[in-house]
Amino acid sequence: MNQQKIPATVITGFLGAGKTTMIRNLLTNAGGKKIALIINEFGDLGVDGEVLKGCGAENCTEDDIIELTNGCICCTVADDFIPTMSKLLERENRPDHIVIETSGLALPQPLVAAFNWPDIRTQVTVDGVITVVDSAAVAAGRFADDHDAVEARRVEDETLDHESPIEELFEDQLTCADLIVLNKTDLIDGAGLARVRDEVASRTARKPAMIEAKNGEVPASVLLGLGIGTEEDIGNRKSHHELEHEDGTPHDHDEFDSFVVELGPIADPSVFVESLKGIIAEHDVLRLKGFVDVPGKPMRLQLQAVGSRIDHYFDRAWAAGEARGTRLVVIGLHEMDEGAVREAIEGLV
Repeated sequence: MNQQKIPATVITGFLGAGKTTMIRNLLTNAGGKKIALIINEFGDLGVDGEVLKGCGAENCTEDDIIELTNGCICCTVADDFIPTMSKLLERENRPDHIVIETSGLALPQPLVAAFNWPDIRTQVTVDGVITVVDSAAVAAGRFADDHDAVEARRVEDETLDHESPIEELFEDQLTCADLIVLNKTDLIDGAGLARVRDEVASRTARKPAMIEAKNGEVPASVLLGLGIGTEEDIGNRKSHHELEHEDGTPHDHDEFDSFVVELGPIADPSVFVESLKGIIAEHDVLRLKGFVDVPGKPMRLQLQAVGSRIDHYFDRAWAAGEARGTRLVVIGLHEMDEGAVREAIEGLV
């Protein structure tokens, strides 16, 4: 790897795996490295960018955080990512390291391949791809179909494709990894963690290094400086889509939908959160995240839900002149009834 190139770390992982929390920890413990962030979210509300902009790390200011919220980065490489990288590299004070957080629904392969573009490959190299895994979700079987039931149906239909969009995406993100972080290990016991390790290992023929983490707490020295040069090996890490559509059919995200729900103040956030759990379970919502306006509180309440597991905490004060309000991004499979979910959430206020 050319040591004069700026190293770039791609952090991927399914919705709610803990990517943003891990990056926030990285920024506050980067040992003086000047880090530029490129954040891509699925949905119209830049929640992750807002979280990271409030981390207070001196070595990563708001000017160093670039958000791409108008489309999945794996689908808009030429339109969004390449121009963004070019502008970043034109800066007089260039970063020591670039960190890219993909959407939880993104295939990392097209993004890594983009580092082979002529204008990029001479200046930047992929230090490594890090895939963050929600260990509790894997332990609960959220990334696997009922394989016994599938095999029973296969007896009648040998052409049955057992893999769901979620399952395929999970495997694609693992296949691209140079390092797998099993996050949220504090939410399962030792036996559960052993099963998660076996499950994750079985999902990719490649065998990248695998480490454990709680709350996304991984030292910067572990995440940065892998020195892989992943762009040179990306042809050996093809996604399901690439293997099935080598005729050039474009990738899309028709399997998933997202929308934003805007509400007024929430007087009792504890009751609101408990009620959301029921809505999430009833409509099989994959991810829900955003901010809540609690009357009488000077700080904004951040809300992050993965399935029915919801974390909420006050992250920062409302800024002077900032419009207070409750704004939530809802993400689910295409079959999700947006009208019913929206009506149910709006009915809580």
